[in-house]
Amino acid sequence: MKIHKEGRRILFFTLLALLAVNLLLFRLNAQNDTFNKIFAGASAVAFLLLLQFFRSPFRNLLTHEDLIVAPADGKVVVIEDVHEPEYFDDVRKQISIFMSPINVHITRNPISGIVRYFKYHPGNYLVAWHPKSSTKNERTTVVVQSEAGPFVLFRQIAGAMARRIVWYVNEGDEVSQGEEFGFIKFGSRVDVFVPVDTEIRVQIGEKVKGGETIIAQLKTETPSLF
Repeated sequence: MKIHKEGRRILFFTLLALLAVNLLLFRLNAQNDTFNKIFAGASAVAFLLLLQFFRSPFRNLLTHEDLIVAPADGKVVVIEDVHEPEYFDDVRKQISIFMSPINVHITRNPISGIVRYFKYHPGNYLVAWHPKSSTKNERTTVVVQSEAGPFVLFRQIAGAMARRIVWYVNEGDEVSQGEEFGFIKFGSRVDVFVPVDTEIRVQIGEKVKGGETIIAQLKTETPSLF
């Protein structure tokens, strides 16, 4: 199993700390062998849970200029027309994917194109399914002009457990569909905003895989002959 770069430092120091505490217990509390074994078992389970959180599985990435792929693993929790105030200031179709603690928390570019806008917002840590988490929580906003023409906005949103969002893109970058654009440590949700005439390919409650599951298809912009 490949471990994501964002987890290697955390895992290394967590392993050292757990080993140190367990060795100390076995030396200072040798008479309570049962407790020491239970604590050692609990430490192993805790480390394995942390290890699986930072896993980075292989993906057969899908690339197509007018198809939008899931930006993260998780479950589709929102599909609706909403007013998007930060960049478009008009109505867009929103698709939201919630990531549970057992999901892979890598976030991927849903479309290829040029990054036209990027902004990081510090904020609160409401639970990810809270209606105001999209505008109140710590988050990043990325807008990509797709190769098909339309602009697509996607947003990393931290949740109640998440305390750090990592991103690898900036304005002006050229991004490729399915490649990593960030990581949300211990959280939690990604929103995608597309034109309202976009064909949605998923349903509420559907489980998706980042970089592999098609969630929508854009209407391509036909160039004018005049």
